[in-house]
Amino acid sequence: MATRAMETQSYTMPAASHLRPSSGLNTAKTKKKPWQPRMPSLNPKSHHDSEEQLSRENSHAPTTSSSRREKKWWKIRLFRGMVNDIRRRAPYYWSDWRDAWDYRVVPATIYMYFANILPALAFSLDMFSKTAMSFGVNEVLLSSVLGSVVFAIFAAQPLVIVGVTGPITVFNYTVYDIIVPRGTNYFAFMCWIGLWSLVMHWILAITNACNALTYVTRFSCDIFGFYVAFIYLQKGIQVLTRQWGLAGESSAYLAIMVSLLVLMTGYACSIVGGSNLFRRYLRKFIEDYGTPLTIIFFTGFVHIGRMRSVNLQTLPTSKSFFPTQDRGWFIHFWDIDIADVFIAIPFAVLLTILFYFDHNVSSLIAQGTEFPLRKPAGFHWDIFLLGLTTGIGGLLGIPFPNGLIPQAPFHTNSLCVTLPTPDPDETHKGKTQRVVDHVVEQRVSNLAQGLLTLGTMTGPLLIVLHLIPQGVLAGLFFIMGVQALEANGITLKILFLLKDHALTPTASEPLKRIRRKRAIYYFVALELVGFGATFAITQTIAAIGFPIIILLLVPVRTFLLPRYFTQEELGILDAPTASPFTMESVGGNFGEDVLPSVGAGDHGSATGSREGASQFFAAAADDTSDSLERGKVPDQSKGMSYRRASFRDDEGDNDRSGQGEGIEMQRPGMSRRGKSREA
Repeated sequence: MATRAMETQSYTMPAASHLRPSSGLNTAKTKKKPWQPRMPSLNPKSHHDSEEQLSRENSHAPTTSSSRREKKWWKIRLFRGMVNDIRRRAPYYWSDWRDAWDYRVVPATIYMYFANILPALAFSLDMFSKTAMSFGVNEVLLSSVLGSVVFAIFAAQPLVIVGVTGPITVFNYTVYDIIVPRGTNYFAFMCWIGLWSLVMHWILAITNACNALTYVTRFSCDIFGFYVAFIYLQKGIQVLTRQWGLAGESSAYLAIMVSLLVLMTGYACSIVGGSNLFRRYLRKFIEDYGTPLTIIFFTGFVHIGRMRSVNLQTLPTSKSFFPTQDRGWFIHFWDIDIADVFIAIPFAVLLTILFYFDHNVSSLIAQGTEFPLRKPAGFHWDIFLLGLTTGIGGLLGIPFPNGLIPQAPFHTNSLCVTLPTPDPDETHKGKTQRVVDHVVEQRVSNLAQGLLTLGTMTGPLLIVLHLIPQGVLAGLFFIMGVQALEANGITLKILFLLKDHALTPTASEPLKRIRRKRAIYYFVALELVGFGATFAITQTIAAIGFPIIILLLVPVRTFLLPRYFTQEELGILDAPTASPFTMESVGGNFGEDVLPSVGAGDHGSATGSREGASQFFAAAADDTSDSLERGKVPDQSKGMSYRRASFRDDEGDNDRSGQGEGIEMQRPGMSRRGKSREA
C-alpha cells in the first residue's frame, strides 16, 4: 500500500523552464512516451510495472499534483498574486527604460499629454461648477501627475494611463449633493472615503481578488465603454447649456457653433489618419497631432472679426501650484464628526467597486488581443498601487485617479510599430497593408506626459489654459465620445444589423456565421439594456450606486447568457478582452480550454473543461512560485503561446483529444496582429 501511494504521486506536467518540479523528485533524463508519466516516480519500477500502474490509475479518478495542490475557494493564499506579479515583471524593469530609445516614444508622449490633459480640463470645468469650486484645474492636473508618476515608475502595467475619468466626476459631485446639505466638511469626508478605499483596495490585492477578472469579457467591457462614451457626450451638452445662464444668448450660440466645428475638424483628422490620402508621414502627423492643433486653432478662431465682441466663457483657473479654494494641500481629516467617518464606509465600498472594474478594464483593453505584447501583466500589484494613490488623493483633496478609457488603449496603439506586408485578400491584389510588428513597451512615455502635466501648473501655462473657450472644451468632449463610440463593440454590432447582408462578405464579417440571426438582436438588446440601466441611475440621486450595476454585468454574462445562447454564438458575439498571455496573472480566461505551447516535442494534457483549466493554472502558479522562491526567474521575454491541446505521440498517432491540432485561441474574426489598410 505504501508503494502504491508513492507511485500515484507521479504526474504529467508541461516541461517548461518556468514550471519546475519539486526539488525532492528524481529528475533522471529518460525518454518517455507521451502516455507515460513525464516526471519519474519516487519509487521507480520497470516498464511493465509502469504500464500496469497506468492501467490501474486510468480506472480511477486521476490523482495529479495539480488536483492535490488545488486549494478550496475559501482557502486564500495571501499576497500570492502580488508577489508573483512583482517577480514576473521585475526581470523586465530595466529593459522598460532601455526600450524607450525608440522614435515612437516621442509622438506617443506628446499625443498622450494632450489626450490626457484636455479631457481632464473639461472634467475640471464640470466639477468646478457642480461642487461650488471645490475642484478646479490644479486639483485635476495634480491628480493626473500623481497617477502617471506612480504607475510609470512602480506599476507592473506601465502602459496604462491613469488620471481623472468621467465616472469619478459623477461620483464626486453626487457625494457633494448628498453630504454638503448635512453640514459635513466635504474635503474631510472625501478624505475618509479615500482612506477607507485604500484599505479595501489593499484587501483586494492581498486576497488575490483580481483573479475574478478571468470572468470579464467584451460583453461587460463594451457596455461600460458605451456608458463612458455617452458620459463624454452628456458633459459636452451640459457645458453648452450652461452658457445661456452664464454669458447670454449670443455667447451660447457661438459656443455651439465652435463646438461643432471642433468636432468635425478633429474627427476629420482621425479619418485622414486611417485613409490613403497624402504620404504616410503626413497622415501619421495629422492623426497624432490633429486634435491638439484643432484646440489651439479654435482658441484663436473666436477672436476673428465680429466674434471678438462676443463675451465667451473660458476655462476658469487659479494661482499656480495652489488649490482652487483658499486652503492648503493637506486635508484636516480630523475636522469631522465621528459618525461621518463611518458613514464614509459605504461610499468607499462603491468607489472601490468602481475602481476595481474601471481600472482593470482599462488595463485589459490597453493590453487587448490586437496588441502583440511581449512583457507580462500584473493586475494584483497594480490594484495595490491604485489603493495607494486613492489614499494620497484623499489626503491632498484632489480627485481620485484611476485607469482611463479610451486614453489607455490609445497609448498602446500609439506605441505600435507597423511593417508593410502584401495584402492576402484576393479582392485587394497588388495592395499592401500595415501589420503591427511589435509594441514599444516602456515606462518613459507615461512618466514624461505626467511631468509635462506638472509643468502645465506653472503660471504662464495656466494663463494660456485660461484662454480656452468652454465651447472648445465641449467640442473636445464630443470628439472623445464619438471616437469611443466608433470603436465600441455595441456600435459595430448595430452597424452590422443595419447593413445590406447581400453585400457583406462572410469572410470579413464573423457575425454572418451565426445561423440564428435573432441571437444577434437579443445580444445587442441585452447590452443596450445594461447600458440603459447604468446611464439611467446616474441621472438620479442614486447615481452613487451605478458601480453596482456595472459589477452585476459580469455574473450575468458568465452564468445567465449561456442558458439562452449556444457556445458557438457566444464565441462570435463575445470574446475575451485580453490574450491568455496577459491573463496569466489572474489564471487565464474563463472557459478557455487552452494550454501553454512549450516547444517542440512537449505534449500537454487536455483540460477539456473549466475544472481542468483551473487545475492547470493553479499548478502553473504554484510551480512558478516555487521556482521563484528558490531564486529562479522564469524567462518569459517571448511570452507564452496558448493553443488547443493536441495529443500526438512520437510515432505520429492520430489526434487523441478530439480537438483541432494547433489552433491558436484568438478573438473570432480578429488577427493576433492589428491591421490597417495601406494603398
